Amino acid sequence: MRTYLYVVDRDFGFAPNPFHGFCTLATCKPVIRRLAQPGDWVIGIGGSRLNASGRCIFAICVEECLTFDDYWSDSRFRAKRPVRNGSRKMMVGDNIYHRLAINAQWQQEDSHHSLPDGRENTHNVEKDTQTNRVLVSRCFLYFGAEAPTVPIEIFAEMGYRNGRAHRVFTDSEANPLLNWLDCIYGRQFGLVLGDPFDFDLSSKRYSGKNNQIT
Repeated sequence: MRTYLYVVDRDFGFAPNPFHGFCTLATCKPVIRRLAQPGDWVIGIGGSRLNASGRCIFAICVEECLTFDDYWSDSRFRAKRPVRNGSRKMMVGDNIYHRLAINAQWQQEDSHHSLPDGRENTHNVEKDTQTNRVLVSRCFLYFGAEAPTVPIEIFAEMGYRNGRAHRVFTDSEANPLLNWLDCIYGRQFGLVLGDPFDFDLSSKRYSGKNNQIT
């Protein structure tokens, strides 16, 4: 088992998307999406933009890994297709990539990763689809703006500090953090305990080309 930790710069409820009974990571973080296996943990720690450094935004234990086309066609995830004139949860749907035929070009739905007028954002398409893989789980804790602060001694024991790239920890190395979560929340999984930090900006778009929210 491996645990992947990374700093969450933006928290719209899009990546990851914790709604409709599943927490999914379908965009951004292509390296983690490529490497993570069922049983691995993916944990997001708050960053300076959110004024949440050292706070645990979410913790996901990966259960399934799907291709974009399988994710798109699976009836379990139909509610995760974005509806830009819908509720906030609907606006940040992450089920946005599919193809009309095998080896055809990717179709990007009008979504948080599209251009402001709904057209395809080619930069986001290229980054997101470099890994044709979606991480899926019902075994998760999503805290959002209610993110608890991780005791500094836990990070010190793990040798973790916030940085640009993700970090990978073995089972034994990550135990202090996983045990802390278990002590607080036990086996209560599938919980959305707070709204995303950026939920009031759910109608906005994000472009990775210039790191802008418009």
